[in-house]
Amino acid sequence: MARQHAGSELIDADLRLDVPGFALRAKLSVPARGVTAIFGPSGTGKTLLLRALAGLERGARGRVAVDGTVWQDDARGVFLRPHERAVGFVFQEASLFEHRSVRANLSFGYARTPPGARSVKWDQAIALLGMAPLLDRAPGRLSGGERQRVAIARALLASPRLLLMDEPLAALDAARKREILPFLARAQRELDIPFVYVSHQIEEIAALAEHLVLMQDGAVIADGPLAGTLARVELPIAQDEDGGVVIDAVAIDHDARHHLTRLQFPGGEILVPGDPLARGSVVRVRIRARDVSLALARHEDTSILNRLAARVVQIGPTGHPAHVLVRLDAGGTPLLARVTARSQEHLQLAVGAAVWAQVKSVALVT
Repeated sequence: MARQHAGSELIDADLRLDVPGFALRAKLSVPARGVTAIFGPSGTGKTLLLRALAGLERGARGRVAVDGTVWQDDARGVFLRPHERAVGFVFQEASLFEHRSVRANLSFGYARTPPGARSVKWDQAIALLGMAPLLDRAPGRLSGGERQRVAIARALLASPRLLLMDEPLAALDAARKREILPFLARAQRELDIPFVYVSHQIEEIAALAEHLVLMQDGAVIADGPLAGTLARVELPIAQDEDGGVVIDAVAIDHDARHHLTRLQFPGGEILVPGDPLARGSVVRVRIRARDVSLALARHEDTSILNRLAARVVQIGPTGHPAHVLVRLDAGGTPLLARVTARSQEHLQLAVGAAVWAQVKSVALVT
């Protein structure tokens, strides 16, 4: 869940930018802590917004303030250049200095940061991103995942106030993405540098983000804490075939015989397949709406192991006339279920109805 924020601990932006064939009209106010994800289909203006926040798009008009410091305010004639904003930027391509070793690449930003301004220490970044075995290698001898880890470490070693990441894993296959995501999560958590992370892959968002900004056609259409925003049935991200929610749960025990771990959260308990998890560890799981069926009574004669008592909060359409999207409240935790309109009619589902949510499968994402 998103951490609470107050006072000036915000990234406030109201930006306008016109380029041939496209208009950006983006207004947002998000925590200047944790990971904020900017999500939307390709061509919706996510990269333009990120570049405007960094000061790389001089044609962008409006206002940007971070942690109470104004970076841009056209009404007052204020415009800080990118290096004055102390932002780090990680692109899709690592863009390493190919003629320099990994150590020299990492030293580039670190050496240009005055010692008194270094909030990220050398040894700290090396350990967090697993750089030690790579320091003496040339970039040409690195895998795609290793190259991106170097690019991320290099950006962090410049001790940025804000790290902007533009689809940094887009060029990697699924295995390399799974390799890097834990490094990213740990680095953000331990360094406490806010990340703004652009992606059109919901799996990355589900694994990393605490706050979500949704964009469509150059505009911000919604933003808020990740769990609640994913569960808003009127939004395209919920109506998508892969729409669903994420929940944070605590591991309480493991069934070694069946290779299942029991997780607990305010709405109940769920079983997930996989290796044992340390008791008490907090993990994040993703539950897709299409993997949730509904019943009016608790059934024991079923192969579905996860059954949660819930109440219907909202019912909305999907992109297909045969289906409806049902938002549920399970002990204060939002869930989504994608069912047929015929099932809705048969069960007489309506707001306030008590149901049992039967979760057919759960994806462990962190």
